[in-house]
Amino acid sequence: MRLPADDEHAALFTVGQVADMLHVRQAFLRRIDEHQVVSPQRSAGGQRRYSRHEIGRVQEVAAMMDEGMTLPAIRRIIELRAALAEITAERDELAARLAALGERRGDRAPGGDPGAA
Repeated sequence: MRLPADDEHAALFTVGQVADMLHVRQAFLRRIDEHQVVSPQRSAGGQRRYSRHEIGRVQEVAAMMDEGMTLPAIRRIIELRAALAEITAERDELAARLAALGERRGDRAPGGDPGAA
């Protein structure tokens, strides 16, 4: 049985807990949520709830801000990373499909002469 604590995407932590863990102000957490840099889930009562994954992202955001980056720039970096991950996954899927087609066709080299063997 898998427990919620085992799931890095399970929203378990409150703003106060995350602020204490990371030694940041609660206002900082609210601000990065308002700028859509980190988007925690909401409880039934509307309170922000953070997963371990989001806590890691908050740590990254804090480090980037310490380097002098703005929240819009940080958000753009996060968006580009997500887009890159999607494209990479799509490329990997296409490569696997291409390899499977090659196996079904007898492992012919791309562009090779189909009559030569």
